Amino acid sequence: MNTSRIPLHVAVCAAVALSACAPLEPHKEVISTKNAPSAIGPYSQAIRSGSTVFLSGQLPIDPTTNAPAITASIEDQTKLVLDNLRAVLAAKGMTLDDIVSTQVYMTDLNEFPRMNAVYATYFRDQPPARATVGVSRLARDLKIEISAVAVKR
Repeated sequence: MNTSRIPLHVAVCAAVALSACAPLEPHKEVISTKNAPSAIGPYSQAIRSGSTVFLSGQLPIDPTTNAPAITASIEDQTKLVLDNLRAVLAAKGMTLDDIVSTQVYMTDLNEFPRMNAVYATYFRDQPPARATVGVSRLARDLKIEISAVAVKR
């Protein structure tokens, strides 16, 4: 019996199986930038998995000084948080328009209308889905934290 000849259907099946063994894209990629506050714990500023980017919660911390904006108004804290999210996205060539969902955590929901007015200026067209949750306390005694999910087009 000549074993040097492999039937065509076996060769095709083997080729298909081997193509599945080709190196895959990394399961996850860490996204990091000095233009946003560095992580204050064991987490990444963002993680990309496939075309989805998961952004860790950003606090109103000045990325140049790493100082929390504790005494700033809810409007200024909201701006700083959204600017920090924008900086993390920019590190991957993305913008706020790529965000599909946000989670907003606030220590005082009475300030929601003021936060919402600022938020609306960052998401004018096709705003992302959003959940807003009142919490008793945030890290560094800040008023707001926002995390997000973005999809790279």
